[in-house]
Amino acid sequence: THNAAARQLRVWEELMSTRRTTVFSMVLIAVVSMAIGMVLTSRLDLSSSSSAQSFNLPPTNSDPVTGTIDAQTFRRIATAQTPMVVNIRTESRRLTQDLTDFFGGGDDLFRRFFGQPAPEQERPREEFTQGAGTGFVIDEKGFILTNNHVVEDATKIEVGFFNDDSAFYEARVVGRDQLTDSALIELVEPPAHDLPVAKFGDSSQMQPGDWVMAIGNPFNLAHTVTVGVISAIGRPLPVAPGRQQDVLQTDAAINPGNSGGPLLNIRGEVVGINTAIVSDRASNLGIGFAVPINAVLELLPQLKGGKVTRGRIGVNIAAVQREAVELFGLPNTQGAVVASVEPGGPAARGGLEPGDVIVEYDGNPVIDTSDLQNKVTRTAPGTEVPITVMRDQERTTVEVTIEELDLEAEAQPRSASNNNEDQSTGFGMTLTDLNGELSRRLGAPSDLTGAVIRELEPRGAAAQAGMRQGDIIVEVNRVAVDSASSAVRELQLVDSGEPAFFLIWRDDTETFVQATKE
Repeated sequence: THNAAARQLRVWEELMSTRRTTVFSMVLIAVVSMAIGMVLTSRLDLSSSSSAQSFNLPPTNSDPVTGTIDAQTFRRIATAQTPMVVNIRTESRRLTQDLTDFFGGGDDLFRRFFGQPAPEQERPREEFTQGAGTGFVIDEKGFILTNNHVVEDATKIEVGFFNDDSAFYEARVVGRDQLTDSALIELVEPPAHDLPVAKFGDSSQMQPGDWVMAIGNPFNLAHTVTVGVISAIGRPLPVAPGRQQDVLQTDAAINPGNSGGPLLNIRGEVVGINTAIVSDRASNLGIGFAVPINAVLELLPQLKGGKVTRGRIGVNIAAVQREAVELFGLPNTQGAVVASVEPGGPAARGGLEPGDVIVEYDGNPVIDTSDLQNKVTRTAPGTEVPITVMRDQERTTVEVTIEELDLEAEAQPRSASNNNEDQSTGFGMTLTDLNGELSRRLGAPSDLTGAVIRELEPRGAAAQAGMRQGDIIVEVNRVAVDSASSAVRELQLVDSGEPAFFLIWRDDTETFVQATKE
């Protein structure tokens, strides 16, 4: 009995030892697993986001906007929505930039976007500057939407709330996007009181004649309400060299300081971010622009991540001229003409060629150049996309792998050796060399030399004289030309207001054309 008891005790001790070892092992495995999990989620960015990288986006109301307007409609909107609008003031050390860059000042807007040199007395210099703008709260944690140009290069950002103008709260930039002129900023330390949050509407529903309200900080007057209507939709606004953003046009008064403020429908929902005006002075003349809120909402996940990534294919494109529809074998002017292809770029690697007309992108019709740009920029880099083109009046499809867009690199001037480099002709047209590929597509004789009209200004001298996209200029003022540069050289010898004589080749026929230089 004693021996049996001893054996049972040993078995029990061994069992307990085994269980302790097992428990210890399980705990050890759990700890190691947690550690590995933390490493993996850190490396793969799968861990829970910090408060700086997460917020609850208010839902978008896509129901049709219906109902009547009464004497209290705009008062109700102003009362309910003004508290979510904030005043923004910034400090920066940068090149001086007048408010008329976005608000008035004649062609200052276009000088900003297209790089035209300022007069000597206006040349910028570095100095300490202060700015003012508007924004609106989209999350109770303190996330605010505004314009990129309001906070760009700012070294200090402060936010003021409605009925609390004496207190300003520090904010920081979370993410910015130049193409929609939008920015997401965050309060470093939100105020103690609850933050009212914006409601979102569906900007795609807006049509000319719809009532809208703008709330902002014009001329530092703080929380000012203006009312008007949508006067146009789909207006192209230059946002970078060669790039545009379709915007809502409104006659609701927008002035310096309104930048970044909300444009609201009659339900008090945000349908746009007020961005710019057209004016010959630093004030409103009844034409203001707002970026459609839908364009910004789809970017919010990237804005909160700190970087907006867009696609590119590496081509210069032009509109399809009505006169060239039959030449290209198209039923109408829809599509985008490939004017030039970046050597070694994604389009070149995919097989796109100058003279192709892109009619479909990823299976969807291409309406015009702006539509193609929007489709490409919205495509994630690395995506392989089928692009259908008209080539030699026949449809063909190529596969192009999208690259990441770098706006700064894209804005750099191109090499002077590029024979498609635009040069001023004074006749409202852009020329390119007639190479073997273009000769084949235009059906020109193999021994013909000259310059091809790549683009025409609709009201330019060449278009008024009857020239067309795809015409081949073989002589200028009786002098034979064998390239775009030689044609430009002869045209630059013509004085403004004087006529020039062209011999052009079109459809197996040489035609004599006279046009007067602008």
